[in-house]
Amino acid sequence: MKKFKNTLVYTLLTVLGLSTLSCTKDFTKVNVDPIGEREVEARRLLAPALVNIVTANMNRNWNFNNQLMQVSVEISDAEGKVFRYDVRRTWADYTWNAWYTNMTDLKDIYTIAGKPESLNKSYQGISLISQTWVSSLLTDTYGDVPYTEANTGKIGNMQPVFDKQKDIYADMFKKLEEANDLLKEGTAIEGASDPVFKGDVSKWRRFGNSLYLRLLLRASGKAEVASTVIAKIKEIVDTNPAEYPIIENNTQTAKILWNGTNSSTAVYSSPFMINIRAVDFRNMPICDFFLGKLVTWEDPRVDPALGTGGVSRFGIDKGIDGYVGVPSGYEPGSGVIIQAHFNSDAENKFTLQTDPNTGIIMNSAEVSFILAEAAAKGWINGSAENYYYKGMVDAITYWMPTQYTGPTDAKFVKYITDANLKWNAALPLEDLSGGNSKMEMIHIQKYYAMFLVDFQQWFEFRRTGHPFLPRGAALGDLKMPVRLNYPLVTQSTNPTNYKKAVAIQGADDINTLMWWQKP
Repeated sequence: MKKFKNTLVYTLLTVLGLSTLSCTKDFTKVNVDPIGEREVEARRLLAPALVNIVTANMNRNWNFNNQLMQVSVEISDAEGKVFRYDVRRTWADYTWNAWYTNMTDLKDIYTIAGKPESLNKSYQGISLISQTWVSSLLTDTYGDVPYTEANTGKIGNMQPVFDKQKDIYADMFKKLEEANDLLKEGTAIEGASDPVFKGDVSKWRRFGNSLYLRLLLRASGKAEVASTVIAKIKEIVDTNPAEYPIIENNTQTAKILWNGTNSSTAVYSSPFMINIRAVDFRNMPICDFFLGKLVTWEDPRVDPALGTGGVSRFGIDKGIDGYVGVPSGYEPGSGVIIQAHFNSDAENKFTLQTDPNTGIIMNSAEVSFILAEAAAKGWINGSAENYYYKGMVDAITYWMPTQYTGPTDAKFVKYITDANLKWNAALPLEDLSGGNSKMEMIHIQKYYAMFLVDFQQWFEFRRTGHPFLPRGAALGDLKMPVRLNYPLVTQSTNPTNYKKAVAIQGADDINTLMWWQKP
């Protein structure tokens, strides 16, 4: 009971934006700042918050997103396995706590950088972009969530209201517009304070506008806002691109570059190194859906000859039957065994566990596939085919920079020709019966481009139904979860607003559709 009460208090504090210290000493003494500082500078809040958020994203990408989206699959006959869509309520707590806790610092950056004595418009813009990024993760995972009143416990609001997702999206768009205006002035920031772009404010502006495109596209299926968001996409891409610069190549990808060592204590060590045991990392089998297509295509990312020490660039090593994956959704008792799997450094081979490049927030390839979809639907000028090829090249060269020089590189042309991946303009835009279509072509490549990027594969599958995922026998009539439950403690700490949210959005169930998923 004591443990539950402690968890209850901690979770409430994370949403309210408060912090707590151990009370084993006199409270007055503990509450005295030993350093003597009564305020903190904006630059000192940015890196810890961003690292903590990306850490949470990578952890849940590894053990939740990848299981749902058939990147990897456990070998287990036990209950409560995500790849069988048995998603327990306890899965909801970790990301909720991590995102809300660090949102407090992100909001404080905006406030501090807005004061006359510490005015810095770039930190304000970066704060708004980071807030929007985290808010989008929250609402796209849970639906209606505390937003306008979240992180306000320090001013006495102990039970924040849940905002509707429609309203959250509208305000996120406003924040990104404001951020774009703030960052265009190019006010300098301290490079060491910025783990993403090392102080390059122009790249933050590109990331903010690219995030804008991601969220506009996500809302584009809603009839009530479709015309508005599609017009905005066109404005960003066609009408006024100079006013809205976006990510155009891998040097502008938003990521935290880890230190590439196997030290769990060094600054910027990969969360895969800190939070996953080497034996667990290398014993994670690859799903046959993810691996099978790459092997069939002879994709360079899984070619051991192009990797290190006989291990491909994706850090995948052979199983007893070679590059063979494990089927997702297999029946308990089927006797499946580990086949091709991720490596860990325990084998002195290449591994993603310590790879510097895994901390992806948003990459260039995703932006190209957003544009490919918009062009295929006739929303913007430009060639869907060209955007499609650029996205493929950027996705591969993010991991293998020297593999191709661009879409016209002879090696790339040979790759897509041999793999039968050339753009087919004769295909219909959509075929949700399982046939091939332009949307499936775009989204199967986008799926690989978003490898290791938080929940984005899952979000996009929920939005589009692509790529088509095979259904294992154990799934039966179960549906792909469309959200996570609200954490259990939310019902206890904020019961009135929790009940109101459920009454508006629908049952607190993993199959309850949220606003942008409904027609």
